[in-house]
Amino acid sequence: MVLQSVFRAVIMGAPGSGKGTVSTRIVQGFGLKHLSSGDMLRTNIEDKTDLGLLMKSCIDQGQLVPDDIISRLIMSSLRDLEHTNWLLDGFPRTVAQAEALDSVYDVDTVINLDVPFQTIRERLTSRWVHFPSGRVYNTDFNPPKKPGFDDVTGEPLGQRDDDSPETVCRRLKDYERRTQPVLEYYRKIPGQQQAMGKA
Repeated sequence: MVLQSVFRAVIMGAPGSGKGTVSTRIVQGFGLKHLSSGDMLRTNIEDKTDLGLLMKSCIDQGQLVPDDIISRLIMSSLRDLEHTNWLLDGFPRTVAQAEALDSVYDVDTVINLDVPFQTIRERLTSRWVHFPSGRVYNTDFNPPKKPGFDDVTGEPLGQRDDDSPETVCRRLKDYERRTQPVLEYYRKIPGQQQAMGKA
């Protein structure tokens, strides 16, 4: 596949559908810059910025971060990548966010990871993370070599607050209500329907 001079893609899927894993493979295969809204959120939360504290409160309650806040965060990062091929992971999550993105950039393709919610529930409650690096493990299909410890550093793993069963259910319901319409939004854009993918 030959990339255009500037290629811009979005990968979508419910929390825990595997966007990070699939994005890594796409980025390696096609030389795109990977931009994860989740990584940006976590960086702000870890740095305890005002924005980060506000976002943490939303995430801990299983809610999506308000459109205007996340849109400002993403657009700020994209401004530094004007002539770069990129893959957006985790954004847009609402029609308002998609409209904000499309008002500035043309998205060439949208990839949708269509994973049953029951599978996601099982994945997330089995997910363990090395917080300093962001490396993710799953006790069912991608376990660490030594249970409870990172393969690279040997440091202890932990679970995200938003991976509790109750929070997972709230996040999936919120995704279905707010993000599924984004897929319909992109299907209606001329030329975009053919580019939609499912995995």
